Amino acid sequence: MIRSMTGFSRIERDAPWGTIAWELRAVNHRYLEIGLRLPEELRALEGRFRQQVAAQLKRGKIDASLRLGWHADTGRELALDLELAARVVEAAQRVRERNGDLALPGAMDILRWPGVVREQERDMEPLAELAAQTLAEALEALDASRRREGEHLAAALAERCAGVAALAEEVRAVLPDIRDGLRTRLLERLEGLEVEFEPQRLEQELALQLGKMDVDEELDRLAAHVAEVRRILSSDAGEANGRRLDFLMQEFNREANTLGSKSVDAHTTRLAVELKVLIEQMREQVQNVE
Repeated sequence: MIRSMTGFSRIERDAPWGTIAWELRAVNHRYLEIGLRLPEELRALEGRFRQQVAAQLKRGKIDASLRLGWHADTGRELALDLELAARVVEAAQRVRERNGDLALPGAMDILRWPGVVREQERDMEPLAELAAQTLAEALEALDASRRREGEHLAAALAERCAGVAALAEEVRAVLPDIRDGLRTRLLERLEGLEVEFEPQRLEQELALQLGKMDVDEELDRLAAHVAEVRRILSSDAGEANGRRLDFLMQEFNREANTLGSKSVDAHTTRLAVELKVLIEQMREQVQNVE
């Protein structure tokens, strides 16, 4: 089973004080890169949320946004320091007694004095827990989205793997005819020269030519790579296999290049080109696998 690195999820939950919503967007990236946008009230929890995301996702560029919507009637309550206000009034009266008939501060003047009025701090722990719980739900939804996309990628990769296997078998099937043709052409060339030749020398030359075009090992390795890709696609381990598949694409390409370089026949050359086209299509799809 594979996952795509592309996905989206949005989870919103209601609370007595308002709403909370996480929005996650994921695109392909070589490593895991997490971008968080948090309201000021929860900025101190960035490390906790970052670890929560990293515990579930292995690769991809993740943009995670948290939004809070407060109800109009859930503003912070004001705390009034009456003792400080009394001291301010007392100080104003003493200044007035010493300096003559000065105006005493009004009620609004006293309320503006630093510390007389302050907003009571909210209890952020329930909000933090709800945010973490909602993030967990958003991550599950994102994972489901990436799994669905991964199923489409797996189907496409399996189809092209079947194409690679079929082309490799076609190359293997035509090799005996190519070898026989090489022997025939060599004999015709020698007969055309009207010279005597030693049968042993002919066999040595033929063996040399056949050795240069021997691609049995390349075909065996292609079959092994196809089997490994199929094993990964059918695995239920839930691992991040993008890098492994990317490495296999490099190995596929190496074998296809060798097949093309060893080709001495137009048919096998065409098959090698078709093989490289399929491998390139697989490589492009693998770039989006986690």
